[in-house]
Amino acid sequence: MSRIPVAPPSAPATAVAPSAADPEAPGGAAPRRPGVLTAGLLLLGVPAALALVVRQDPASPPFQGVDDRWLTWMGGPHEGAYGWVAAALNWFGGPAGVVVPLALLVFLLVRRRWVSAGFLLGVYLLGNMLVVQGLKYLVDRPRPAGPLVRVDHGSFPSGHAAGAALLVVLVGVLLVPAARRRGFWAGGLLFTLAMMWSRTWLHAHWLSDTVAGAAAGAGAGLAAWWLCAPALAREASRARDRRGAARGAGVELRPAPVAVSVPGPVPGTAPEGASPAGR
Repeated sequence: MSRIPVAPPSAPATAVAPSAADPEAPGGAAPRRPGVLTAGLLLLGVPAALALVVRQDPASPPFQGVDDRWLTWMGGPHEGAYGWVAAALNWFGGPAGVVVPLALLVFLLVRRRWVSAGFLLGVYLLGNMLVVQGLKYLVDRPRPAGPLVRVDHGSFPSGHAAGAALLVVLVGVLLVPAARRRGFWAGGLLFTLAMMWSRTWLHAHWLSDTVAGAAAGAGAGLAAWWLCAPALAREASRARDRRGAARGAGVELRPAPVAVSVPGPVPGTAPEGASPAGR
């Protein structure tokens, strides 16, 4: 008996959807983690408390001495590399800096991430207009004398510092996988600190203004993330399901061959069609 391998009929490939709790998903693995809300509320409490204090005496709050001392250290000279960095950060945080969130919004729309796009647009506008501008009108603190760049009314809080911190949170939530966020947060913290430094270096804000601004931006972003986490997680899960189905549809299964027995010639007889020997 000879054994001839025969391949069985191919079975349809079945795509297995990835787990909805994939930690690599940009939308986050665990919806509404309590630590996110706690951090957001604590950070939002910083500008709220400072605003209540500054509003009592905008020109000379209790910590004005610390602000004055820091501004003295930022006295210059304002030329050279430090001046270039401060000017670049001033440009990035100004009207021209809206290019970055707009580019991110276009990217999300092209990828059909409608929930993420709405989250970005809503949080960016509300965080800057409602929180920052609302505090500016509420407190109306005078700016330091002789700012080196064009400024608007109200020194408290720093809109540049708030926008930098808010943008860091939004990019981290929407684009950075959860497993890589720790390193991204560290880099985002350095970027926000650099923005805070630049605002005082340019004499556009007091130190306490930048602290309140950074806390307001980060707090607003974290609180909004906690609120919208389930919707962002569902969107990320649907996107992973679509990618998994597309990959599964293009996989061709190649099963192992199966041996089939075929009858052979009987011993002592000549094969069919062969002439007998010696006949």
